[in-house]
Amino acid sequence: MKVAIASDHGGLNIREEIKSLMTEMGIEFEDFGCDCTTSVDYPDYAVPVAEKVANGEFDRGILICGTGIGMSIAANKVKGIRCALVHDTFSAQATREHNNSNVLAMGERVIGAGLAREIARVWLSTEFLAGRHETRINKIKDYEEQI
Repeated sequence: MKVAIASDHGGLNIREEIKSLMTEMGIEFEDFGCDCTTSVDYPDYAVPVAEKVANGEFDRGILICGTGIGMSIAANKVKGIRCALVHDTFSAQATREHNNSNVLAMGERVIGAGLAREIARVWLSTEFLAGRHETRINKIKDYEEQI
């Protein structure tokens, strides 16, 4: 698995925690920034990561900002992206099993580093169940093809 990860200024600490986790898990990743504490625009980080996942350069993406909301909205504008904003482990597992999410968004001002690591661990290690869930994902793909 190859993961693209990025954050804005509001997600720097959790991004570092998740990078450490992925190293421990033996997951290849690339960090797309940001590297500052001054205010930056989250779409400048969310969209490139989402595009890299959508075009197949990366299998999955992880995005962190203050709440995760802005990153998830921006990422979901990219065709083929199913970005899930997650702040608990149950949702992390469910969004992989049922929704085949390919981008995870989290909010550093909402959850702590320990919980973020556990959410990412669950999300990274959970597979899509397919079956009846694949039919639903295909309906989303079909809609995207129409617009």
